Amino acid sequence: MKRIFSIIPAIFMIFGLVACNSGNHQENKGFVPKLDKSTVSKINIVGSYSNFEALEAEFDRFNEYYPNVEMSYTKIDDYNNLITTVLDGNDAPNIFFSFSWMTGNSAYDGVFAHMENLADASLGLDLDCIRPGLLNRDSQGRVLTVPIFSTSYGMLINNDLFEKEGLKVPATMQELLDVCASFREKGYASPMMGYSVNSSGSLMNTVAYPIFAETLAEHPEMVVLANQCDPAAGEYMRPALETLSLLINSGCINLGECSEISDNYTEVIMRFFEGDVPMMICTGDTVSGTKKRESQSTAFTENPFNYTFAPIPTTDKGGYFLDSPSVQFSVNNSCENLDMTNEFMRFLISRTELNQMASVKRLITPSKDLSFDKVYAPIGNVASDLVISPTTLGIEDTLAVQIRLASYKVGTGSMTIDEAVEKYGSLE
Repeated sequence: MKRIFSIIPAIFMIFGLVACNSGNHQENKGFVPKLDKSTVSKINIVGSYSNFEALEAEFDRFNEYYPNVEMSYTKIDDYNNLITTVLDGNDAPNIFFSFSWMTGNSAYDGVFAHMENLADASLGLDLDCIRPGLLNRDSQGRVLTVPIFSTSYGMLINNDLFEKEGLKVPATMQELLDVCASFREKGYASPMMGYSVNSSGSLMNTVAYPIFAETLAEHPEMVVLANQCDPAAGEYMRPALETLSLLINSGCINLGECSEISDNYTEVIMRFFEGDVPMMICTGDTVSGTKKRESQSTAFTENPFNYTFAPIPTTDKGGYFLDSPSVQFSVNNSCENLDMTNEFMRFLISRTELNQMASVKRLITPSKDLSFDKVYAPIGNVASDLVISPTTLGIEDTLAVQIRLASYKVGTGSMTIDEAVEKYGSLE
């Protein structure tokens, strides 16, 4: 079956698409087709990724069961602003990207109205293969979004560099402070580096957000107030902002060095591959780009090293694993070929296929096989009391925006911790 993998400017919306086959043919032993294998059908998936090789491979694998199903993926320019219009159009997709930050945002009410309940038992999706903390059930018990990839906050670790300098990868906050001091003594200006220091506050937020989420987990009654931007919730940011300030003021993070990194994705990876950065603060979404860029880095090609991704150890017990969905799929409840669309979702939502997708994309699998990828192996060793689920807590984007702004302002010195705490809900 021919398909196309395409990028379409926003003005053109969605067209019926067909493209070329690429294949990793491996039978999914647990999948038994429920529909007529000769069924002729079309399934179109839309999202914000420019390319999606991992999904292409799933198309090929599904076509082993249903060879007459024409499948396509389309990238939508300005996805976040146009997805509602696309779903209301004449060529509406069967499946579309959905994100946690859409929850609670009235601008996406029209998007949620198009979502099918994937917890409907008649569909037969194996939702039990997904870590429970990643599944968002609404007040009616419906599951409208299913994670295809998950992500977290933490740091890339150059394990070989630690070994070269005779140092141990830190497992506690004190060990982190001590090892950073040792690296500085050895001439490393910024033992911890990270995203470009700009108004997005990505570097600071990656440190602070998991700590804020954990503090709210200890006081779940405050989550609603925090989502509503009630100033009373501001005090619960304090531990996160104090930890961030400590790492900067103690010299673990040199903002001047970090500011030389020009973007929050490719340049972060390429800078880490230079081989002289002990720890690179980032998210799993950044880690996903490492495999492809290993061969693009002359420094890494000539001197490859072992690296892993782990939570930043900001407590005396270790680091918080913020177990978060990255990309989620939703099914358009009014699409054509709905039966075959649900059959594809039943095929995809399995431990085998989700792990396969995560392996190709190098994101964290949403299945219960947390450490099957060696880069993410440290996550599998995180103690259960250090695992925080924003989905289970009910964290919404309004809350996430406030901690991002607060951490940036405090981290760059434009606001004190007390000022940020007091202004929670009105930070902009």
